[in-house]
Amino acid sequence: MAASVDPLVVGRVIGDVVDMFIPTLSVSVYFGSKHVTNGCDIKPSIAISPPKVAISGHSDELYTLVMTDPDAPSPSEPSMREWVHWIVVDIPGGTNPNRGKEILPYVGPRPPVGIHRFILVLFRQKAPLGLVDQPPTRANFNTRYFAGNLDLGLPVATVYFNSQKEPASKRR
Repeated sequence: MAASVDPLVVGRVIGDVVDMFIPTLSVSVYFGSKHVTNGCDIKPSIAISPPKVAISGHSDELYTLVMTDPDAPSPSEPSMREWVHWIVVDIPGGTNPNRGKEILPYVGPRPPVGIHRFILVLFRQKAPLGLVDQPPTRANFNTRYFAGNLDLGLPVATVYFNSQKEPASKRR
């Protein structure tokens, strides 16, 4: 299992966003036909709509999915760390976020400068969460604090991708 967290350590996902954990579940993420693997590049133009996410696990277990950008507005000066892009709770195991309750609607990557990491973190819930308050702002979100407030514990799965601003079209 150690090999599965290595890219998360190298990419500073463990440290910047979550604490060291042992993945116990698989999560599969696709933007269209593009499979998200740790550290892969995803263009903002193909990530406008929420990704297709498949969560393993048992149908009697519930999960929370959080997607954040710890590099906002700039990787060299992440003064808005973390910018939260999506929160879905009460997702039944073996299904996808469409079966859960969306707390914060999905917003695709729009990195203004530099290469940003976009991290999808999955937590196993101890019980149904029901009504969860939406964060007051997307800026300065803290995944650890959010998980602590909801008693979610450590993540069970995490995957991240990189994205950067696409050059403007050269058409006239």
